[in-house]
Parts: sequence; structure tokens; C-alpha cells
Amino acid sequence: QVQLVESGGGLVQPGGSLRLSCVASSRTMSDFDTMGWYRQAPGSQRELVAVLRSGGSTNYADSVKGRFTISRDNAKNTVYLQMNNLKSEDTAVYHCHGATYLSTYWGPGTQVTVSS
Repeated sequence: QVQLVESGGGLVQPGGSLRLSCVASSRTMSDFDTMGWYRQAPGSQRELVAVLRSGGSTNYADSVKGRFTISRDNAKNTVYLQMNNLKSEDTAVYHCHGATYLSTYWGPGTQVTVSS
């Protein structure tokens, strides 16, 4: 049973930074074709934040370009989301997502709150 578990969320002031981590169990990170981060704010649909493909290419939502960076450490079986210059509109539950050829997996999420 593959599990993705996020950590690193919390309360941060506008302009601050956080780094989210996502650890995969029962699978090595290199098994996934894509790894990504999504977020869902109250009353809103879940939206893509960033995706990292096995070949190394990345895509970001326009709203986070230049502020967020997705990366992967295969040795630690972990995907990261470095978030800089956080804004109040970044407040949401952030979910890790992994996809193989046959299946997709979601983590339970970690809350990020940006507020002064």
C-alpha cells in the first residue's frame, strides 16, 4: 500500500517562507512518472501548484511562478515544495500527489496559513 505523507505546513507571515516535504512509503520516488503539489482553499476546488516529471521538467501555476520551487531527493524518497514570498492567497491545504502508469496517490494534506 503506497502512502504519501506531507509535513512542513504551518502559520507564516506574508513574505515568509516554508518548505513542504512529501515522503513516499512502499515506493521509491523514481517509480513515479510525476510528482506534484496541489492545494485546496476553503470553498474552492483543488488546484495544481507544481508538478515534477520523471525526466526533470516542471510546471507551475501562474500564481506561484518565481516564488515556489518543486524538487525531489530520490535518496530520501522525498519531494519538496519550497515556498517563498508567501501571500495570504496561498493559504490552503497542500496535498502531495504521485502518479505511475497505473495509479495515482494522494497524501492527506498539510495546512499552510499565511497571515499577519
